[in-house]
Amino acid sequence: MSARSLALLSAVALISLAPTAHAEDKALQAAVAGPVRTEANNARDGARHPAETLAFWGVKPKQTIIEISPGGGYWTEILAPYAKATGGTYIASAADLDNAKLSDGARKGRAAFEAKYADEAKFGKVGLVNFGTESKPLGQASADMVITARNIHNWLWQPPMLDKAMADFYTVLKPGGVLAVEEHRADPRPQNADARDGYVATATVVAAAEKAGFKLAASSEINANPKDTKDHPFGVWTLPPSRTSSQGGKPADPAFDRAKYDAIGESDRMTLRFVKPR
Repeated sequence: MSARSLALLSAVALISLAPTAHAEDKALQAAVAGPVRTEANNARDGARHPAETLAFWGVKPKQTIIEISPGGGYWTEILAPYAKATGGTYIASAADLDNAKLSDGARKGRAAFEAKYADEAKFGKVGLVNFGTESKPLGQASADMVITARNIHNWLWQPPMLDKAMADFYTVLKPGGVLAVEEHRADPRPQNADARDGYVATATVVAAAEKAGFKLAASSEINANPKDTKDHPFGVWTLPPSRTSSQGGKPADPAFDRAKYDAIGESDRMTLRFVKPR
C-alpha cells in the first residue's frame, strides 16, 4: 500500500455519514423499504445499514451497477428495484457458463438466482454476466459502479483470483467509476495468511485495488462492530447470520454455546470506496 493510501486511511477511518446523507434519494429509501425484500434480509438491516452504505458508495439514479457474487440477494432486493425505478441497470455476476469444468451445483445455483429474480414487474430486467477464475472480462468501460460485498476472503484462497477480479473490475468501470467494497476486517490483529477465517486486512484490499490502478477515495466506519473479537472457533461464520457450530460442514452441534457469539452480532467490516482515475 502506498504512503498516501495509508495516510488517507488514517484520515478517513472515523468517517460516518450524517443521518440525512441519503435522505434526498427517495427512490433509494423506497427500495430499502420495498415490499419485495424478504423478512430475513430486512432483519439484517440493523447490522448492514443499507441506505447509509449505498449512499456512502455513491449509488445514484440511472447508474449501471454490477454486483459481484450476490449470494442470497441481500443487495439484489434493493438495487434491482432501485435501478428499475430510476432508469438504471442492475447486473449480477454469476457462475461462468463458459467454463467446461463448472460444477453442476454452480450451474444450478445460477439457474436458481435467475429464476428468483425473473419477475420484471418487481425487479426490472436483472442482467447476468459470467464471472470466475477463467471468465472473460465483465465488459469494457460500461459500468458506473462495481460492488463486492464479503467476497474478497474467498479469492485469497485462490491467489490469482484476487488480481484477476480487481483487473476485471477496473476494465469494466468507466473512468471515474466506483469500486465499492464491504469485507470482514481483520484489523487491528494481523490477517491469517490466506484469510481462511474470513477476516481480511484493510491493507490487503487496498494494495490489491491499487495494483489494478484504483485510487482509494474514502473509508467509512458505517459497518464497524467493536464487539467483534475475531477469534471465533469457526471463523467469521461462527457469528450471525451463518451461526456455524461445527467443523467441515458437519451437522450443527446442539451442545455448542452460541450465546456470546450471537451477542456479538454480525462481523466488524471495512467499507471502502475506490475510484478509477479519469
